[in-house]
Amino acid sequence: MPRHPNQVLFEGEKPFPIIPTCEHFAGTEERITKALDLQNRMGGVFDITMDCEDGAPTGAEKAHAEMVVRMQNSAGNQHNMSGVRIHDYTNEHWKQDIDIVVPGAGERVAYITIPKTVKATQLAEMIDYVRNTTARAGIKREIPIHALMETHGALREIWQIAELPNIQVLDFGLMDFVSAHHGAIPSTAMRSPFQFDHALLHRAKAEMVAAALANGIVPAHNVTLELKDVDFIYNDARRAHEEFGFLRQWSIYPAQIEPITRAMAPTNDEIEEAEAILLKAYDADWGPIQHDGNLHDRATYRYYWELLQRARIQNVALSAEVTGRFFSEAVTA
Repeated sequence: MPRHPNQVLFEGEKPFPIIPTCEHFAGTEERITKALDLQNRMGGVFDITMDCEDGAPTGAEKAHAEMVVRMQNSAGNQHNMSGVRIHDYTNEHWKQDIDIVVPGAGERVAYITIPKTVKATQLAEMIDYVRNTTARAGIKREIPIHALMETHGALREIWQIAELPNIQVLDFGLMDFVSAHHGAIPSTAMRSPFQFDHALLHRAKAEMVAAALANGIVPAHNVTLELKDVDFIYNDARRAHEEFGFLRQWSIYPAQIEPITRAMAPTNDEIEEAEAILLKAYDADWGPIQHDGNLHDRATYRYYWELLQRARIQNVALSAEVTGRFFSEAVTA
């Protein structure tokens, strides 16, 4: 019987993370509760980032982090698909955030987001602190790290940053990056089309995506400031995906979630092609095949297998044959 694609297509390689294409930020207990309710209704197709940075009132950082732990451990967190953004390296509360969140919810927190990365050495220190705190708490898993690039320094050192351990996602922070240019980039570049077309932003996004993908990391696109125009939001996410290679985008408003996930989901035609090719490949025990007059082998099989996994995690319907062969409990156990 042919082997499962996970066994044969990535032998000796680091698996690429297959995670939701939308990451929704929520800072207050009320908004986190609403986000968890929506996540459950939508079937876990997006992540939630519980925000200890911008979400924490000044002077109440400890209480806010404790609230985040409580929400992580709540019954509403059914999918364990919620991360936490902590304070940045220059803020006195970043270690306190980790000291509270990791022992309190380290078994369930999906990831830890570290903002305002400037130097690879600083980020490495923070990652080490997370890993050491995790070990001291008796937690066996390694908590994934999401690193937010929103400074000149981070762009200059992006390849060193991408090589650090445990990084699952590199996030692009548009607004802070524009502000850091002291008026050289106009405020209109915080919105489309200039957020994609301005030469400095085009360069920064392309370089970050290249570094992420070369190191097996998911590149995540910045927020869209438009909150309610579904077509506008969809077009931003689609352009980020198709022109720049982003595989994930932030959401800051519930109405943004659906168009982002739809824009970054594989199309029906792509899914049908992937299913046909992988079923033929499976029957050929992963040897070369022909499909519609084109040759396919393990190089293309990897592409189509990751495409189907992304479709699956977004609850896109797959054929019964593909589901039975590749995604049933019997074959994935």
